[in-house]
Amino acid sequence: MAAKIRLMQARLICGSAELVEGGKGLRFELDHDGEKQPAFAVRHEGCVHAYLNRCAHIGVELDWMPGEFRDDSGLYLICATHGALYLPNNGFCVAGPCRGASLTPLAVQEEDGGIYLS
Repeated sequence: MAAKIRLMQARLICGSAELVEGGKGLRFELDHDGEKQPAFAVRHEGCVHAYLNRCAHIGVELDWMPGEFRDDSGLYLICATHGALYLPNNGFCVAGPCRGASLTPLAVQEEDGGIYLS
């Protein structure tokens, strides 16, 4: 029952099947700090991770085409503007001008065939 109450209070981002392992990320918007902010979610090693779509370097959106957040190897999230590489599972920058910084994570949960922003 507690899980159902949580889901009722959470916002559905997409259906689970829409977010494919190693595939495109899903863009969405949310209210953050009193204004609409771009965000995205990706599936990595079976888990869903979501972040504000803002590079830790100067705040530009990461994707070079809508939903294209991964580098050529598929191992990292990449900022198309500056080449910063981020770990998909925690948003930590491992290379580029903001090495050591992190993307802003968002709380998400996957339940009952949906992905929800908490």
